[in-house]
Amino acid sequence: MFHLIFATPCAYVIARWLVPLGLPLPAKGVVALLLLLASQFHLWNRLSSGSVFAPEFPRVVVLLFNWAFGAIALLAVLQIALDLGALGSALLRRSVVTIPDGVRFGAAGLAGLLAAIGVAQAVRVPPVRDVAVAIPGLPPAFEGYRLLQLTDLHLSRLFPAPWARAVVARANGAGADLIVVTGDFIDGSVAMRRDDVAPLADLRAPDGVFAIPGNHEYFFDYPAWMRHLAGLGLTMLPNAHTVLTRGEARLVLAGVTDASAPASAEAGPDLAAALEGAPSGAPVLLLDHQPRAAKRAAARGVALQLSGHTHGGMILGLDRLVARGNNGFVSGRYEVAGMVLYVGNGTGIWPGFALRLGRPSEMTRFTLRAGGPG
Repeated sequence: MFHLIFATPCAYVIARWLVPLGLPLPAKGVVALLLLLASQFHLWNRLSSGSVFAPEFPRVVVLLFNWAFGAIALLAVLQIALDLGALGSALLRRSVVTIPDGVRFGAAGLAGLLAAIGVAQAVRVPPVRDVAVAIPGLPPAFEGYRLLQLTDLHLSRLFPAPWARAVVARANGAGADLIVVTGDFIDGSVAMRRDDVAPLADLRAPDGVFAIPGNHEYFFDYPAWMRHLAGLGLTMLPNAHTVLTRGEARLVLAGVTDASAPASAEAGPDLAAALEGAPSGAPVLLLDHQPRAAKRAAARGVALQLSGHTHGGMILGLDRLVARGNNGFVSGRYEVAGMVLYVGNGTGIWPGFALRLGRPSEMTRFTLRAGGPG
């Protein structure tokens, strides 16, 4: 079913874009075959690694697959727009309207160009984005405290060790007091990704590097990944917290597991357990990979929740659909019942659909400021 769903845009492109073209039948057959091969990118991923989530091909091949797959999806959208336009024109004229081959080729060229731009935007090493957040009850000692969020790294053949080293260098140069990673470190097993995640051991911040799992860690032997990430020097916070101090001042940093954990027979997110024993009255910062439970966190008195998971919706327009699957939260800052929720667009992106158009990647530096009671 998964592969049939992803083949649907290709079927539309073949039926409504390719078939009407004035090309020789053999040429159409070759183009149709190439389109079908590209549309089954995720099947080839499964055959290469055992999982649709981890393409084990050379990076240039993964880049080309993402470009071709994205171009097909975008061409399907453009062809639908052309068909609707032709239908509307035909109804007005009360006669058949034919879309010229030149217009069809123009649509294909535009789709290919947009896909190339989208892939380039997806695989860049993102800049640091600055966000100021007012925290009610923030102790004066933490005024101006800076933490850097990385999320959705998706280290893989598409985001290999050189990319990870560049991200680490930029993160370390951001001058943050604390670095957090809000899940989806990888796509692949520990054996596949050992070299790609190794640069994360060089992340440095005065108050440390803390992290939580995302849903993709559960796809590839969660216990093994938790051990391996901890071995790299990252302090994992699965339904746990730590207390940050400045003299007598306290700030609680809590983390929860991913909502998908129970499907892998692992402990699901439990904010009560995460906050057990936390000092009362101290502001709480929460790391939760998925943003959908933000209202529950706000009800528990969390001041700031940092999430990822959505990749910002990846493409303008598509982000509205992604938002619907995440209780309306998809990109950037939200005020949720007195709590600030920030949904990062992602530092990397899933290598199975690596396109960004209007939803750029980011690593986000938060500066905490004292705020009012609500």
